[in-house]
Amino acid sequence: MTATLDADETPKSGRKPILDGQRGPGVQFAVYLGVLAPLVALVAAVPFAWGWGLSWVDVGLFVVFYAFSGLGITVGFHRYFTHGSFKAKPWLRALLAIAGSSAVQGPVITWVADHRRHHAFSDREGDPHSPWLFGTTPLAVAKGFWHAHMGWLFQRDKSNHERFAPDLVKDPAISRIDRLFGVWTLLSFVLPGIIGGLVTWSLWGFVTAFFWAGLVRVCVLHHVTWSVNSICHMIGERPFSARDRSANFWPLAIASFGESWHNLHHADPTSARHGVQRGQIDISARVIWAFEKFGWAHKVRWPTAKRLEKLSTA
Repeated sequence: MTATLDADETPKSGRKPILDGQRGPGVQFAVYLGVLAPLVALVAAVPFAWGWGLSWVDVGLFVVFYAFSGLGITVGFHRYFTHGSFKAKPWLRALLAIAGSSAVQGPVITWVADHRRHHAFSDREGDPHSPWLFGTTPLAVAKGFWHAHMGWLFQRDKSNHERFAPDLVKDPAISRIDRLFGVWTLLSFVLPGIIGGLVTWSLWGFVTAFFWAGLVRVCVLHHVTWSVNSICHMIGERPFSARDRSANFWPLAIASFGESWHNLHHADPTSARHGVQRGQIDISARVIWAFEKFGWAHKVRWPTAKRLEKLSTA
């Protein structure tokens, strides 16, 4: 298994450019479609559900697919592939890559390259989605929020995979999963509908499950993830010393599976646990703990009391 680089490490072959050209028109169209179609579904959700169109089957499928794809991002794409917070068995490695892909936030190598670039230049020039790139006036902050939350997705610049994710580029299994991103996206939308149709044995069951557990679920997860990029770099508590404006925002803790304890993450990026203080729920850390207990994960980088004391601003 190839080693995982931290964001600010440089491949041994030498420093490469930060960017690697721009997305082609086809990929750019897919980005717009992947972002805007679920958003339209979310806007339609309230009138669609007013007295009809939502069943307990839809709710159950929404929760299951939200957890699968959301933990694929937080445990898989983020803590495992980007930061190497633990080592995983090959089958779990592949499953995490597929689960993260089902969140429809981009292929695994692209996601990891963007996020390692974010850490390398956090809240400075070069960060792909900092809310502080335009200044601190009210207008600049509003522009920064939009950019950090989703505006940056519409820019065509590509983070250099060879610089920020050379380990994944060289991994045959992960590269294959990355190339099949379109398949995982299709399954992520269609599979809930198929299950809903089979459970209810109706075409309408397919339609409502596709809508709620497919389109709406992807949109909600998109905006929870993007809120970590935007809100968690603007407001919240900062109990640990970090070189940027990362902060903890407790209202997002459960929906983000613990990712909104963002200040500790930026203070100690490779830590497998982000919520380290009393009462800070970190579902992703508990999942990693379970993986370790079952023997599916090892060399987990749990935070130590000595490390946390060193990082504390108190």
